[in-house]
Amino acid sequence: MAVTLKQIAEIAGVSRGTVDRALHDRGRVSPEVAERVRRIAEELGYHPNAVGQALARSRKQIKIGIIVQSAETPTMKIVVEGAEQAARALQKEGVEVVIRTMESVDAIQEMLYLDELMEMGIHGLAITPADDAIICEKLNEIADQGIPVVTFNADLPQSRRMCFVGQDNARAGRTAAGLMALMVAQDGKVATITGHLRNDGHRMRCTSFSEELRCIAPGIMTLPIQPCFDRDDCAYELTQHLLAEHPDLAGIYVAANGQHGVCEALREAGRDGKVRVIAYDVTPQNIDELRQGTISILIDQTAREQGSRPLMLLRDFILYGRRPEHSFCYTGITLKTRYNL
Repeated sequence: MAVTLKQIAEIAGVSRGTVDRALHDRGRVSPEVAERVRRIAEELGYHPNAVGQALARSRKQIKIGIIVQSAETPTMKIVVEGAEQAARALQKEGVEVVIRTMESVDAIQEMLYLDELMEMGIHGLAITPADDAIICEKLNEIADQGIPVVTFNADLPQSRRMCFVGQDNARAGRTAAGLMALMVAQDGKVATITGHLRNDGHRMRCTSFSEELRCIAPGIMTLPIQPCFDRDDCAYELTQHLLAEHPDLAGIYVAANGQHGVCEALREAGRDGKVRVIAYDVTPQNIDELRQGTISILIDQTAREQGSRPLMLLRDFILYGRRPEHSFCYTGITLKTRYNL
């Protein structure tokens, strides 16, 4: 005979509701009680009836909200496409996905969207969060209400989110440093241009790059990190200034968006192909720059998966009680050159 939540509750000396919350991470349960409940469930061989859960929940529309920041950049457009593709698939299962996009990284706008989605009665949330205390506090508040939160592309690891989906940005930054050290002279100068310093992923790519480069190639001078706010025009001007101030510049590491602006400035100065450029994401424009030799290496982070996978993880948890195996669900670090496109 199948073990029931009621039996587990009687043995644990708690309510059936407490057992449900402990086994499915819905709402607040003390760590001691949750551990006791999970241990008893495991000893009794309890397995949730996934089909039964799905049928029970199908009486009401499951709704998942997703917020994408910097959605107008080439990379995040691919992320949005992945989310839209997953939304169409989930619609056939009776799951509604509500997508909200932002042009930049704006904690105030993100708060407004979070309030809107909560008022709509979402059962799960996927978000590229702004690195801001008010967003962290809001996500904790949402998680404490029993609503699972998945961060993607950018993370707030200090929050009570269920998991993060995206690239291992520290590892990607170290990878870029190793490649740059192979391409430029050991006494050369390397500049770093990133999107937003308050974006956890952008910042981690930069710091890990600088630290690794200093470790493996101490003779290479790393110039101060410059944010371009994901704008090509800003990246273009930054590159012009860098070339004027450092005519011996050997490499540029573009840790987020702004790749096209960097390439345009290098072309105008006649330095394309001479200044080594490492950038992120296999977008159509970046592929053209790679083929022309302006970008030396692209690091792909499988952006489409970052839009789709969080929604599928939330579906699995909400409908079937399946938690992600890891709190960090990393996507790939794939290297592209003009020779392996």
